[in-house]
Amino acid sequence: MATVTYRSLGAVPQEASFGRKYVWQLPIRISHWVNVLAITTLFWTGLYIASPILSSNGEAYQHFVMGRIREIHFIAGYTLLFSFLLRVYWFYVGNNYSRSGFPFVWRKAWWADLKNQGIQYLRLERGHVHLGHNALAGAAYTMFVITLGWCQILTGFALYSENNPGGFWDKTLGWIIPLLGGSFRVHMWHHTLAWSFVVFAILHIYIVLFDSHQFRNGLITSIISGYKFYEKGDLDHDRWLN
Repeated sequence: MATVTYRSLGAVPQEASFGRKYVWQLPIRISHWVNVLAITTLFWTGLYIASPILSSNGEAYQHFVMGRIREIHFIAGYTLLFSFLLRVYWFYVGNNYSRSGFPFVWRKAWWADLKNQGIQYLRLERGHVHLGHNALAGAAYTMFVITLGWCQILTGFALYSENNPGGFWDKTLGWIIPLLGGSFRVHMWHHTLAWSFVVFAILHIYIVLFDSHQFRNGLITSIISGYKFYEKGDLDHDRWLN
């Protein structure tokens, strides 16, 4: 199949009706799957830390269950932080699909795409295919993954700083604890916001399965291989920095 670049409806040469294009670069795919593993680990270990249901026989010093769970939680937290930093870096140096879905809230076209995409989902209609993320997907990722993700990272490392008063994380993020009203309230915010990822995961999996069935453009396999299929008329208008 020929691989071409086109920007909007009617921009594809007549002879290039179908094709395959490299959309998601390797760092994007790595960041996606690292996030999945890290967030899943953080959620389940966080539930145990909040409400430990396992009671080991014998003396606590012989088992150190809570300590191990917290250790896994902290390692997953560092992993998520590094993955987020990689994703931020690749937002600027990657291809335009690395920036697709960016919420252009100052553009009428973005709001129009957001409205149309929402209506199409509600009506279960097959709308225009975007090679990158559409406006609704971009808004969801910005709200649930980026915004709430950073909230979890910041509050998590603020709580982590209590293990070492005066240390690096205490000096860097310790101010968050008094700002939010103390350690208990930060714990509650951190615990409550964690459930937003459950809501996002349910919606994300449903939409991915729905779009994959509707468009049949390799959406699911693209996050593994990086390639998506297209046909004439699909939208390829992800332009931001160049």
